[in-house]
Amino acid sequence: WLPGNRSIEHRGARPTQTRPPVLWATTPGTGEWHGEVWAVHLAWGANHVMVAEITPDGRRHLQAGELLNPGEVCLEPGESYTSPWVLGMWSGEGMTPASWGFHREVRSRRHHPGPDRARPVLVSTWEAGYFDQDPQRLRHLVDLAARIGVERFVLDDGWFGARRDDRRGLGDWTVSADVHPQGLEPLFDHVRAAGLDVGLWVEPEMVNPDSDLYRQHPDWVLATPGYEPVLGRHQLVLDLTRPEVRDHVLERLTDLITSLGITWLKWDMNRDHVAASQSGGAAGTHRQTRALHGLWTELRRRFPSLEIESCASGGGRGDLGTLEQTVRVWASDCNDPVERQRIQRGWSLLLPPEVIGCHVGPPRAHTTGRHAALGFRAITALFGHLGVEWDLARAGGDDLDALAEVIALHRRFRPLLHGGDAVRFDVVPPGEGPDDPALLAHGVYAADRSEALVAWIQVSTHAALVPPPWRLPGLAPHRHYAVRHVPLPGGAPGPAAESPPWMHADPARPLVLSGEALATWGVQPPVLWPQHGILVHLEAVDATPAP
Repeated sequence: WLPGNRSIEHRGARPTQTRPPVLWATTPGTGEWHGEVWAVHLAWGANHVMVAEITPDGRRHLQAGELLNPGEVCLEPGESYTSPWVLGMWSGEGMTPASWGFHREVRSRRHHPGPDRARPVLVSTWEAGYFDQDPQRLRHLVDLAARIGVERFVLDDGWFGARRDDRRGLGDWTVSADVHPQGLEPLFDHVRAAGLDVGLWVEPEMVNPDSDLYRQHPDWVLATPGYEPVLGRHQLVLDLTRPEVRDHVLERLTDLITSLGITWLKWDMNRDHVAASQSGGAAGTHRQTRALHGLWTELRRRFPSLEIESCASGGGRGDLGTLEQTVRVWASDCNDPVERQRIQRGWSLLLPPEVIGCHVGPPRAHTTGRHAALGFRAITALFGHLGVEWDLARAGGDDLDALAEVIALHRRFRPLLHGGDAVRFDVVPPGEGPDDPALLAHGVYAADRSEALVAWIQVSTHAALVPPPWRLPGLAPHRHYAVRHVPLPGGAPGPAAESPPWMHADPARPLVLSGEALATWGVQPPVLWPQHGILVHLEAVDATPAP
C-alpha cells in the first residue's frame, strides 16, 4: 500500500467494463492459489466510489459506496437513507478461493438458476442479421438452430416501431407492421414448434427523439431544464420516477410478454446518464436506479418464470445488486475469442460461470476484424452460459456439424460447468517470474472434487519452444485422477509431433495422477498454434478418502 488515498469514481449511471465496483487488496506475491486477499464489492448498478487508503497512523481501509451528486438525497428530520450492500471477502489461499465467496453469494439467492435448472443454449439474432428482420430468413435461422441443439431463440433489435437503425424508434414498443405484417406470433409459434423457447431484446429505459413516444411526451425524459438535451447514441433516458412513465413502460412490456409468450428479456441500456436531471433540476440517477429496480420487481411479480438478462452495452451492469433481479450478464459486445479470454477471466473474479453470457461468434469478429478457428471460438465460449452469435445460414454444413458437436459437449458438461467451482491457474507461479500474457489456463472443479474440466490456452506466440508445466492445485491431494484430452472440432490445435504422449493415450488407459502430483508438477501441455487451446477432463478413479 502506498501512503495516501486512491479512489475510483464512476458517474455514468452504470458500472463500466473498465471501472467495475470491486477492489482487491493482496499481499506481495499473491497469485490464484497463494497469498492473502481482501476483496470489497459494491452491489450497485449505478454511480459509485471505491477508496483504498493508508492513514498516517498506518491503518489500511477499503471503502465502497454509492456516489451521490448534489441534491440527489436530501433527508428531512426522521427520514433515512439505505445504502447499497457492500460485500467483503477474505482468503488466505489466493484469488481463486476468494472468488468462490462471491460466487456462493450469487448462487445462494432464491431466484438463481441452480444446477437443477439447466441454462438453455441460446441463439441471438444480433450478429446474425443486425436490424434485418425478414421473417422468412428468421424462420430459417430457427430451423438451423434447432438442428444443432440450440434451446432458446432471442430476437434482437429491429422488431418494433420505425426501428430500422439505431437513430429512431426506441420507446415505441409495438411490433412493426412494416417488417412483421402478421405480427411476431407466427415467428414465435415456429420457434416453439421447433422446440425452442422465446426471448426478446428490449431497451425500456431509453427513447429516441425520433419516436412517436417522444413526440407525444417530450417532458418524459431526464434532461436539464433550460438546456438542449444531450444525446448519447441518438437517444435520451426516460424518467422512470414519474408514475405515468413507469406505468406506460410496465404496461407495454406486460402486453408483449403476455401476448407473445416471452420467457426471456435481453434488457439493454446503451446510454450513460449525462445531464440527466429530473424536472426539479436535481441529478436523477439515484431515484432512477431505485425506480428501475422497482420496475424489475413488479415484472417478476407478474411473471414469476420470466428471466431477465442484463446487457448494458455488454458488461455495463454486472454487479451483484443487478443480479438480485437478473439471471445473466452479457459479458461484452466483443465476441473476438482473443479478447474474450481475458474479459471472461476478469468476470470470473466476481461471477460464477452460469451467469456469464459467452457466445460462439462468426469466423471474423465484427468488433476487431480478427479471424479465429471454430475450435478456439468454442473453447472460449464453453465456460459460461453458452450461446451462438452467428448467421448460421452463412455457415457451411461442416461448420454446422462442428457447432452441433460443441453444443453437445457443453450440454454434456453443463452440470459441472454451472455447478462447480471456477478456477484459474498461474501459468508462471508467483515468485518464479513475470506473468506470461501468451498463455492462460482456467476451468471448473466439481464441488466434491470428483471431476474437473480445464482449458490451456495459447493466446499468442510463446517465447519458449516448449510451454511450462501446467500445475493444477486445489484438487483432492490423495485422490487419483484420470487425465483425458477432449478433442474439439476444427482439426489439430498444434503440430502433432509436439504433443505429449498423454494426449494420445487410449481413453481406456489414460494417464493417472494424484491430486498432489497434479498440484506440484502437473501435466506437460503441448506446443500449440497461437489462438488455439486444449480441453482436458479430469475424473477421480478412486473413492473419496476418509477424513
